[in-house]
Amino acid sequence: MKLFHFAAPQHFYTLAGRLWPGLALLASALALAGLWVGFMVAPSDAQQGQAYRIIYIHVPVSWMAMVIYLAMAFWSVLGWVFNTRLSGLMTRALAPTGALLAFLSLWTGALWGKPMWGTYWVWDARLTSMLILLFLYLGYIALTSAIDDPRRSDRAGALVAMVGAVNVPIIYFSVQWWNTLHQGASVSLTQSPRMASIMLSGMLLMSLALWLYAGAMALWRVRTLILMRESHAAWVQQLPEVLAYRAHRACRGAA
Repeated sequence: MKLFHFAAPQHFYTLAGRLWPGLALLASALALAGLWVGFMVAPSDAQQGQAYRIIYIHVPVSWMAMVIYLAMAFWSVLGWVFNTRLSGLMTRALAPTGALLAFLSLWTGALWGKPMWGTYWVWDARLTSMLILLFLYLGYIALTSAIDDPRRSDRAGALVAMVGAVNVPIIYFSVQWWNTLHQGASVSLTQSPRMASIMLSGMLLMSLALWLYAGAMALWRVRTLILMRESHAAWVQQLPEVLAYRAHRACRGAA
């Protein structure tokens, strides 16, 4: 099958190299457009004034922090079921971006919470569960880095990713399950948007930009991980970039 063809690190390395530059370029263009719409075109909010504009960063990074963890859980399940080497590599490649976005979610939420609630932090259900998500990301990174054997490291990290995925629906539904200060969902699949169309456009542009950014970073990072994991394989030694690097090292040594 074609999908299992790309499950081999050798083949996925080439595919990722073709995809990530275009994704990064498109993500940059969409992010610039989203920021322009959100901060320059969209009007101020009737109740929150200019402070509401933090949603153009806060909401997309919060969404993606959850989506990336679910993607890690998905790759982890594939790794446990099919025992593919690529699964562990992709999970590792996604984790740093997810941790960054979870941190940005908490940070921008604090900046938004100060003018709205009068404080940077409260032990609200949504905030607390998002903090737990950040700890899950950091725990995954620490655990996989602490185990030297790649196979054991991948399986231990996969277990953390799969178990920790339970926290994602808790984050999403926390404003419905508990009485919280945090407002409800800004966008719902079952209800009409509760914001002006121009505001919604800016947020969706930023969200799509972050989707593409996360994909580009994962593909770029997984190529590095593949080279590290497969460094002694013959196909790696024949890569043009590896040959060029070795030639450069040889020239410097001769000089």
